Amino acid sequence: MDGLLIGRFQPFHLGHLEALQFALSKVDKLWVGLGSSNKPPQKNNPFSAEERKKMILDSIDDSIKTRIQIYPIPDLENHIKWIELIDTIVPKFDVIFTNDDLTKHLYSKRNITVEPIPFTKREILSGTNIRDMILSDQNWQDLVPEGTKIFLNEINVKDRLKIL
Repeated sequence: MDGLLIGRFQPFHLGHLEALQFALSKVDKLWVGLGSSNKPPQKNNPFSAEERKKMILDSIDDSIKTRIQIYPIPDLENHIKWIELIDTIVPKFDVIFTNDDLTKHLYSKRNITVEPIPFTKREILSGTNIRDMILSDQNWQDLVPEGTKIFLNEINVKDRLKIL
């Protein structure tokens, strides 16, 4: 059985890592969609699809890498057309992992199993919160996997976020 997990991963944090591990506990192969892949760098989407892919791959064990494939998923204004576009980007899947109500509704109408993702410390583990913590010199490093931390330090993330 194969599954799909879509996220923005801005940046990839420990909550995302747990979601990935949760999804992998339910499927053989997991397609990971990098949402908003067509957006230019901006405050809410400061990292490119390639950068987010690097954060994910640098943050997971090699055993997991053999079970996932990562795909850029552009945004569309029309959610139905967006789901149709996903069909042309990722291979067939049996289950989608999501907490988004509209995505749940649309996929359940297509006879795709919808599995909610358990949230871990959602008030702390959010991309928005972590980006804000970086900008205000708070300790964000404990909220991201080591691979993400190294990458963000390499690109001098605080300077990037200040510019945006």
